[in-house]
Amino acid sequence: MQVAVTDYSFPDLSVETAIIQQAGFSLQAWKEKKTAAELPPLVASADAVITQFAPITADVIASMQQARVIVRYGIGVDNVDLAAAAARRIPVCNVPDYCIDEVADHTLAFILATTRQVVPNTLHVRNGLWGLATPLESLKTLKHLTVGLIGFGRIGQEVASRLKAFKCRILVFDPVVPAATVTAAGAVPATLADVLSQSDVLSLHCPSTAQTRGLLNSESLSQTKAGVAVINLARGDLIDPAALTSALQSGHVSAAALDVFNPEPIPADHPIRSMPNVILASHIASASVPAVKKLRETAANLAVMALRGERLPNVVNGVE
Repeated sequence: MQVAVTDYSFPDLSVETAIIQQAGFSLQAWKEKKTAAELPPLVASADAVITQFAPITADVIASMQQARVIVRYGIGVDNVDLAAAAARRIPVCNVPDYCIDEVADHTLAFILATTRQVVPNTLHVRNGLWGLATPLESLKTLKHLTVGLIGFGRIGQEVASRLKAFKCRILVFDPVVPAATVTAAGAVPATLADVLSQSDVLSLHCPSTAQTRGLLNSESLSQTKAGVAVINLARGDLIDPAALTSALQSGHVSAAALDVFNPEPIPADHPIRSMPNVILASHIASASVPAVKKLRETAANLAVMALRGERLPNVVNGVE
């Protein structure tokens, strides 16, 4: 039986190959991300499919003749058509716990860099200047701020745990997490409207779904507190990029720190690339040696479990 890897960003697949071959199976892989139309020759006869960023559309899934599982390298599964996989009774698995601390740490780094104006002042000194690079009122103390978290899963909860040390008020909106869980974490359960209107810093920690795509748009951003800072390390399509750009240009949003964007890579001529009040990273918040090792090992082991007919954990499309 064969495992197919549609694409990967690692230097090689030595980790996956060792696990899969030791189990008695073979591996075939393409490194570069392909279009949906190009994928069927690779996945058609595969018994398990592992994917990173390639579009696993309904047509791609329809071409899979004997797949027992689709495994996503990552937490989010927005590049996989879950309904199409469910219709074919193919379970889709993710790796939900591999980079929790990395993303939570990176969120705090972005929040602190934004509220303490780290990047503008670094560039100020590098340009041979001295003193404050921004107005005094732009330097904020977290203790005096309200931080709103939209999404309170593993990462959101770890962010809240870290924020508690800074003594800020933490508001949380997550319609599927019990209020008692939020309260036990030292945060305050709130409606989306309250989080938008009361937060000085707004940080997104929800998955990309039909309900959350475009969550921050012209209308919702108009409901935010003037001068809010927007932090996004979740998924780029949670935010309407034109709406955020406009809000930054008008000053209604004072700053943004983004590890993700829509689209990725950010177009070279996009105005958000050159805004002094924006911190950008190239979707790297999950990265660390231990996290990537766990991601790769878990993905390979999930594929092996499926080929062995074992019960699968981390199934996200309801197929047993």
